[in-house]
Amino acid sequence: MIAYSTLGVNDMARAVAFYDRVFAPLGATRETTSETWTGYARAGDRGRFFLTRPFDRHAATSGNGAMLAFHAPDRAAVDAFHAAALEMGGADEGPPGVREGMDPVFYAAYVRDCDGNKLCAFVRK
Repeated sequence: MIAYSTLGVNDMARAVAFYDRVFAPLGATRETTSETWTGYARAGDRGRFFLTRPFDRHAATSGNGAMLAFHAPDRAAVDAFHAAALEMGGADEGPPGVREGMDPVFYAAYVRDCDGNKLCAFVRK
């Protein structure tokens, strides 16, 4: 249903370095880069993910209650996503692990990027 999503960033170079690292374990790669927007995709997926400078030229801020979640191929990829995010200056919002009450088993990790945007990598196995 979602064709693409965007997150606002304040420092494109810093954001690109962060997302290049955290998306690598998930199989997503950077397709396009410019000073104002950068796009990522994964082979076989129709949806795209973009980093962007806000159109109104004001500072990018994170949305309270907003989060983007990304499918991971396995638990090791979730772990690697979380570790890469922390290494690149992101913040822990929930370490990798099984989330109770989910069926099938939901293994996830939660982080915030350098602009405060909340992200999740997960696998259902």
